Amino acid sequence: MQDALLLLPDFALIVIGYLVCRHSGLNRSVWDGAERLVYYLLFPCLLFTAIVRNPLDASTALPLAGCALGAVAVGVALALGLGRWPGVDARLHASGAQTGFRFNSYVALALADRLGGAPGVASMALIVSLVVPACNVAAVWPLARQGGQGYLRELARNPLIIGTVSGLVFNLVGLRLPDLAMTTLSRMGQAALPLGLMAVGAGLQMGALREAPRLAAALLTIKHAVMPAVAIALATLAALPSGQQAIVVAFAAMPTASSAYVLAVRMGGHGPFVAGLVTVSTLLAMAGLPLALGLWRWLA
Repeated sequence: MQDALLLLPDFALIVIGYLVCRHSGLNRSVWDGAERLVYYLLFPCLLFTAIVRNPLDASTALPLAGCALGAVAVGVALALGLGRWPGVDARLHASGAQTGFRFNSYVALALADRLGGAPGVASMALIVSLVVPACNVAAVWPLARQGGQGYLRELARNPLIIGTVSGLVFNLVGLRLPDLAMTTLSRMGQAALPLGLMAVGAGLQMGALREAPRLAAALLTIKHAVMPAVAIALATLAALPSGQQAIVVAFAAMPTASSAYVLAVRMGGHGPFVAGLVTVSTLLAMAGLPLALGLWRWLA
Protein backbone atom coordinates (compact mmCIF):
# COMPACT_ATOMS: atom_id res chain seq x y z
CA MET A 1 0.00 0.00 0.00
CA GLN A 2 2.79 2.45 0.83
CA ASP A 3 4.42 1.84 -2.56
CA ALA A 4 1.14 2.69 -4.29
CA LEU A 5 0.53 5.80 -2.18
CA LEU A 6 3.93 7.14 -3.28
CA LEU A 7 2.46 7.68 -6.76
CA LEU A 8 -0.55 9.68 -5.57
CA PRO A 9 1.23 13.09 -5.55
CA ASP A 10 2.32 12.58 -9.17
CA PHE A 11 -1.21 11.82 -10.28
CA ALA A 12 -2.56 14.74 -8.24
CA LEU A 13 -0.20 17.13 -10.05
CA ILE A 14 -1.42 15.83 -13.41
CA VAL A 15 -5.03 16.46 -12.34
CA ILE A 16 -4.16 19.94 -11.07
CA GLY A 17 -2.50 20.81 -14.39
CA TYR A 18 -5.61 19.64 -16.24
CA LEU A 19 -7.95 21.72 -14.07
CA VAL A 20 -5.78 24.86 -14.08
CA CYS A 21 -5.41 24.81 -17.87
CA ARG A 22 -9.14 24.44 -18.49
CA HIS A 23 -10.70 26.42 -15.66
CA SER A 24 -8.41 29.42 -15.13
CA GLY A 25 -6.66 32.17 -17.03
CA LEU A 26 -3.54 29.97 -17.26
CA ASN A 27 -4.63 28.47 -20.56
CA ARG A 28 -2.86 26.51 -23.28
CA SER A 29 -0.57 29.37 -24.32
CA VAL A 30 0.92 29.52 -20.82
CA TRP A 31 1.65 25.80 -20.77
CA ASP A 32 3.38 25.86 -24.15
CA GLY A 33 6.05 28.03 -22.54
CA ALA A 34 6.14 25.83 -19.44
CA GLU A 35 6.77 22.74 -21.57
CA ARG A 36 9.70 24.41 -23.31
CA LEU A 37 11.15 25.53 -19.97
CA VAL A 38 11.01 22.00 -18.54
CA TYR A 39 12.37 20.35 -21.67
CA TYR A 40 15.22 22.71 -22.53
CA LEU A 41 16.39 23.79 -19.07
CA LEU A 42 14.91 22.29 -15.91
CA PHE A 43 14.92 18.57 -16.69
CA PRO A 44 18.49 18.57 -18.11
CA CYS A 45 19.61 20.26 -14.87
CA LEU A 46 17.94 17.49 -12.87
CA LEU A 47 19.61 14.73 -14.90
CA PHE A 48 23.02 16.38 -14.68
CA THR A 49 22.97 16.91 -10.92
CA ALA A 50 21.51 13.47 -10.16
CA ILE A 51 24.34 11.79 -12.05
CA VAL A 52 27.19 14.03 -10.84
CA ARG A 53 26.41 13.60 -7.15
CA ASN A 54 26.51 9.77 -7.34
CA PRO A 55 30.02 8.42 -8.12
CA LEU A 56 30.16 5.28 -10.30
CA ASP A 57 31.79 2.11 -8.95
CA ALA A 58 32.43 -0.36 -11.78
CA SER A 59 32.73 -3.39 -9.47
CA THR A 60 29.14 -3.03 -8.26
CA ALA A 61 27.79 -1.24 -11.32
CA LEU A 62 28.06 -3.94 -13.96
CA PRO A 63 25.72 -6.69 -12.63
CA LEU A 64 23.13 -4.20 -11.40
CA ALA A 65 23.21 -2.08 -14.56
CA GLY A 66 23.23 -5.20 -16.72
CA CYS A 67 19.92 -6.39 -15.26
CA ALA A 68 18.31 -2.97 -15.63
CA LEU A 69 19.61 -2.51 -19.18
CA GLY A 70 18.45 -6.01 -20.07
CA ALA A 71 14.88 -5.22 -19.03
CA VAL A 72 15.01 -1.92 -20.92
CA ALA A 73 16.43 -3.62 -24.04
CA VAL A 74 13.46 -6.00 -24.13
CA GLY A 75 11.07 -3.06 -23.69
CA VAL A 76 12.75 -1.06 -26.47
CA ALA A 77 12.73 -4.00 -28.91
CA LEU A 78 9.06 -4.77 -28.30
CA ALA A 79 7.90 -1.14 -28.28
CA LEU A 80 9.70 -0.21 -31.48
CA GLY A 81 8.63 -3.48 -33.06
CA LEU A 82 4.98 -2.48 -32.70
CA GLY A 83 5.56 -0.07 -35.58
CA ARG A 84 5.51 -3.08 -37.90
CA TRP A 85 1.93 -3.96 -36.96
CA PRO A 86 -0.45 -3.57 -39.90
CA GLY A 87 -2.53 -0.42 -39.67
CA VAL A 88 -0.45 1.28 -36.95
CA ASP A 89 -0.33 5.05 -37.40
CA ALA A 90 3.33 5.99 -37.79
CA ARG A 91 3.07 9.32 -35.93
CA LEU A 92 1.18 7.82 -33.00
CA HIS A 93 3.70 4.99 -32.74
CA ALA A 94 6.72 7.30 -32.99
CA SER A 95 5.24 9.47 -30.24
CA GLY A 96 4.07 6.72 -27.90
CA ALA A 97 6.77 4.05 -28.30
CA GLN A 98 8.93 5.72 -25.65
CA THR A 99 6.27 5.13 -23.00
CA GLY A 100 6.84 1.39 -23.37
CA PHE A 101 10.33 1.54 -21.87
CA ARG A 102 11.06 4.95 -20.28
CA PHE A 103 10.59 5.45 -16.53
CA ASN A 104 9.86 8.21 -14.02
CA SER A 105 13.24 8.83 -12.40
CA TYR A 106 11.76 11.12 -9.72
CA VAL A 107 9.49 8.38 -8.40
CA ALA A 108 12.26 5.81 -8.82
CA LEU A 109 14.66 7.67 -6.54
CA ALA A 110 11.95 8.39 -3.96
CA LEU A 111 10.83 4.76 -3.83
CA ALA A 112 14.43 3.54 -3.65
CA ASP A 113 14.88 5.49 -0.42
CA ARG A 114 11.83 3.77 1.06
CA LEU A 115 12.90 0.32 -0.10
CA GLY A 116 16.58 0.41 0.80
CA GLY A 117 17.57 3.69 2.42
CA ALA A 118 20.86 5.27 1.31
CA PRO A 119 22.18 2.07 -0.35
CA GLY A 120 18.92 1.77 -2.27
CA VAL A 121 19.15 5.36 -3.47
CA ALA A 122 22.76 4.81 -4.57
CA SER A 123 21.76 1.71 -6.54
CA MET A 124 18.84 3.48 -8.22
CA ALA A 125 20.99 6.53 -9.01
CA LEU A 126 23.48 4.23 -10.71
CA ILE A 127 20.69 2.71 -12.81
CA VAL A 128 19.36 6.16 -13.69
CA SER A 129 22.79 7.43 -14.77
CA LEU A 130 23.40 4.48 -17.10
CA VAL A 131 19.91 3.74 -18.39
CA VAL A 132 18.67 7.29 -19.08
CA PRO A 133 21.05 7.79 -22.05
CA ALA A 134 19.92 4.51 -23.64
CA CYS A 135 16.24 5.35 -23.11
CA ASN A 136 16.63 8.86 -24.51
CA VAL A 137 18.45 7.62 -27.61
CA ALA A 138 15.74 5.03 -28.24
CA ALA A 139 13.00 7.63 -27.62
CA VAL A 140 14.45 10.23 -30.00
CA TRP A 141 15.07 7.81 -32.89
CA PRO A 142 11.46 7.12 -34.01
CA LEU A 143 10.43 10.74 -33.51
CA ALA A 144 13.37 12.05 -35.54
CA ARG A 145 12.73 9.46 -38.24
CA GLN A 146 9.00 10.23 -38.41
CA GLY A 147 9.60 13.97 -38.52
CA GLY A 148 12.18 13.68 -41.28
CA GLN A 149 14.86 15.10 -38.99
CA GLY A 150 18.49 14.03 -38.97
CA TYR A 151 18.84 11.44 -36.21
CA LEU A 152 22.43 12.20 -35.22
CA ARG A 153 21.72 15.92 -35.32
CA GLU A 154 18.70 15.47 -33.07
CA LEU A 155 20.72 13.37 -30.63
CA ALA A 156 23.54 15.90 -30.56
CA ARG A 157 21.23 18.78 -29.69
CA ASN A 158 18.69 16.93 -27.55
CA PRO A 159 18.82 18.67 -24.15
CA LEU A 160 18.03 15.50 -22.18
CA ILE A 161 20.92 13.64 -23.77
CA ILE A 162 23.23 16.64 -23.37
CA GLY A 163 22.40 16.82 -19.66
CA THR A 164 22.92 13.08 -19.18
CA VAL A 165 26.17 12.79 -21.14
CA SER A 166 27.58 15.90 -19.43
CA GLY A 167 26.82 14.38 -16.04
CA LEU A 168 28.48 11.09 -16.99
CA VAL A 169 31.60 12.88 -18.25
CA PHE A 170 31.85 14.93 -15.03
CA ASN A 171 31.31 11.76 -12.99
CA LEU A 172 33.82 9.57 -14.81
CA VAL A 173 36.53 12.25 -15.01
CA GLY A 174 36.00 13.22 -11.38
CA LEU A 175 35.17 16.87 -12.03
CA ARG A 176 33.17 18.81 -9.46
CA LEU A 177 31.30 22.10 -9.75
CA PRO A 178 31.58 24.77 -7.04
CA ASP A 179 28.97 24.36 -4.31
CA LEU A 180 27.15 27.51 -5.38
CA ALA A 181 26.78 26.29 -8.98
CA MET A 182 25.74 22.79 -7.89
CA THR A 183 23.14 24.10 -5.46
CA THR A 184 21.69 26.43 -8.10
CA LEU A 185 21.46 23.65 -10.70
CA SER A 186 19.92 21.28 -8.12
CA ARG A 187 17.18 23.75 -7.27
CA MET A 188 16.45 24.32 -10.94
CA GLY A 189 16.21 20.57 -11.44
CA GLN A 190 13.83 20.17 -8.51
CA ALA A 191 11.34 22.44 -10.28
CA ALA A 192 11.16 20.02 -13.23
CA LEU A 193 9.00 17.45 -11.44
CA PRO A 194 5.92 19.49 -10.45
CA LEU A 195 5.97 21.68 -13.55
CA GLY A 196 6.52 18.74 -15.89
CA LEU A 197 3.68 16.73 -14.39
CA MET A 198 1.32 19.71 -14.47
CA ALA A 199 2.25 20.24 -18.14
CA VAL A 200 1.22 16.64 -18.79
CA GLY A 201 -2.17 17.37 -17.22
CA ALA A 202 -2.55 20.61 -19.18
CA GLY A 203 -2.10 18.69 -22.43
CA LEU A 204 -4.23 15.76 -21.37
CA GLN A 205 -6.87 14.47 -23.76
CA MET A 206 -7.84 10.98 -22.66
CA GLY A 207 -9.94 10.68 -25.79
CA ALA A 208 -6.73 10.66 -27.82
CA LEU A 209 -6.10 7.08 -26.64
CA ARG A 210 -9.17 6.06 -28.64
CA GLU A 211 -7.27 6.90 -31.81
CA ALA A 212 -5.13 3.78 -31.31
CA PRO A 213 -6.48 1.64 -28.44
CA ARG A 214 -4.61 -1.53 -29.50
CA LEU A 215 -1.32 0.33 -29.70
CA ALA A 216 -1.92 1.98 -26.32
CA ALA A 217 -2.81 -1.34 -24.70
CA ALA A 218 0.27 -3.03 -26.17
CA LEU A 219 2.63 -0.29 -24.99
CA LEU A 220 1.19 -0.33 -21.48
CA THR A 221 1.43 -4.13 -21.37
CA ILE A 222 5.10 -3.98 -22.29
CA LYS A 223 5.78 -1.36 -19.62
CA HIS A 224 3.77 -2.83 -16.75
CA ALA A 225 3.82 -6.59 -17.37
CA VAL A 226 6.69 -7.62 -19.63
CA MET A 227 9.46 -5.41 -18.24
CA PRO A 228 8.82 -6.27 -14.55
CA ALA A 229 8.72 -9.98 -15.42
CA VAL A 230 12.03 -9.72 -17.30
CA ALA A 231 13.58 -7.77 -14.41
CA ILE A 232 12.54 -10.43 -11.88
CA ALA A 233 14.04 -13.16 -14.06
CA LEU A 234 17.31 -11.33 -14.71
CA ALA A 235 17.85 -10.21 -11.11
CA THR A 236 17.23 -13.76 -9.88
CA LEU A 237 19.50 -15.36 -12.48
CA ALA A 238 22.27 -12.85 -11.76
CA ALA A 239 22.01 -13.67 -8.04
CA LEU A 240 22.14 -10.01 -7.07
CA PRO A 241 21.98 -9.16 -3.37
CA SER A 242 18.40 -9.01 -2.13
CA GLY A 243 18.40 -5.23 -1.79
CA GLN A 244 19.63 -4.73 -5.35
CA GLN A 245 17.07 -7.22 -6.68
CA ALA A 246 14.29 -5.16 -5.12
CA ILE A 247 15.69 -1.99 -6.72
CA VAL A 248 15.86 -3.59 -10.19
CA VAL A 249 12.29 -4.89 -9.93
CA ALA A 250 10.99 -1.54 -8.67
CA PHE A 251 12.83 0.24 -11.50
CA ALA A 252 11.21 -1.96 -14.14
CA ALA A 253 7.74 -1.44 -12.66
CA MET A 254 7.97 2.37 -12.57
CA PRO A 255 5.37 4.49 -14.37
CA THR A 256 6.61 5.89 -17.64
CA ALA A 257 8.48 9.20 -17.72
CA SER A 258 6.39 12.37 -17.49
CA SER A 259 8.89 14.05 -19.81
CA ALA A 260 7.77 11.69 -22.60
CA TYR A 261 4.92 14.10 -23.27
CA VAL A 262 7.22 17.11 -23.47
CA LEU A 263 9.64 15.27 -25.78
CA ALA A 264 6.81 14.25 -28.12
CA VAL A 265 5.40 17.79 -28.31
CA ARG A 266 8.79 19.43 -28.85
CA MET A 267 9.68 17.01 -31.67
CA GLY A 268 6.38 17.35 -33.53
CA GLY A 269 4.74 14.19 -32.19
CA HIS A 270 1.20 13.55 -30.94
CA GLY A 271 1.23 15.12 -27.47
CA PRO A 272 -2.33 14.28 -26.34
CA PHE A 273 -1.82 10.56 -27.12
CA VAL A 274 1.37 10.49 -25.04
CA ALA A 275 -0.24 12.49 -22.21
CA GLY A 276 -3.00 9.89 -22.00
CA LEU A 277 -0.43 7.08 -21.90
CA VAL A 278 1.53 8.83 -19.12
CA THR A 279 -1.62 9.25 -17.03
CA VAL A 280 -2.82 5.67 -17.47
CA SER A 281 0.70 4.40 -16.81
CA THR A 282 0.79 6.28 -13.51
CA LEU A 283 -2.52 4.73 -12.51
CA LEU A 284 -1.42 1.22 -13.52
CA ALA A 285 1.86 1.57 -11.62
CA MET A 286 -0.01 2.32 -8.40
CA ALA A 287 -1.26 -1.27 -8.52
CA GLY A 288 1.43 -2.89 -10.67
CA LEU A 289 4.47 -1.78 -8.69
CA PRO A 290 3.38 -3.36 -5.38
CA LEU A 291 2.29 -6.47 -7.30
CA ALA A 292 5.69 -6.79 -9.01
CA LEU A 293 7.52 -6.45 -5.70
CA GLY A 294 5.13 -8.93 -4.08
CA LEU A 295 5.70 -11.45 -6.88
CA TRP A 296 9.47 -11.09 -6.54
CA ARG A 297 9.31 -11.62 -2.77
CA TRP A 298 7.09 -14.67 -3.27
CA LEU A 299 9.50 -16.20 -5.79
CA ALA A 300 12.65 -15.31 -3.82
